[in-house]
Amino acid sequence: MIGCGLATHYTHSTKFRSVEERLGNLITDDPSVIETSLEEYGDLVHPDSTSVIHRIEAVDKCFSHDTVEEIIDALETEASKTNDPWCNSTLRRLNECSPLSLKVSLRSIRDGRLQTLDQCLVREYRMSLQGMAQQDLREGVRARLVDKDLAPKWNPPRLGLVTEGMVDQYFSLLDGERDLELPIQQREAFT
Repeated sequence: MIGCGLATHYTHSTKFRSVEERLGNLITDDPSVIETSLEEYGDLVHPDSTSVIHRIEAVDKCFSHDTVEEIIDALETEASKTNDPWCNSTLRRLNECSPLSLKVSLRSIRDGRLQTLDQCLVREYRMSLQGMAQQDLREGVRARLVDKDLAPKWNPPRLGLVTEGMVDQYFSLLDGERDLELPIQQREAFT
């Protein structure tokens, strides 16, 4: 997570209470004070040989494309060149997923990079409501947990049949549903 830029610090779980106490006792929102506090409890990370961090160039090359189809094509090309178990495993997992969910997830990740936390929370709330209302979630549960046939019948069954409108729907409110209301008026920065 640190190597991929998704985390800034690593701390062993045995230190969580101390970190929580230290941060909870701060009376500032100064990033340098928070950073120093986190560094006090930080541990070095030594990724093992199977870590994706050792494949970061392949990840960047394959996942920098604009569409799910292009990402899968790039992974297939990389897998055929390198026969890397990670590429093959990733392809297998992507091919098991709902085509609609893949496109919704890619859009969410790409949109989220440019949104505030509040906007991300609202987006995720809408996606969750839509996901619960759509057939794909029920079909995935049926295939994995109920019938255990591991053969979901996705709708639509292929990436090429997923329309922009289908993806757009996941980012809108359900009819009659209220949007997520965050208590932003109650927030105050430390002074």
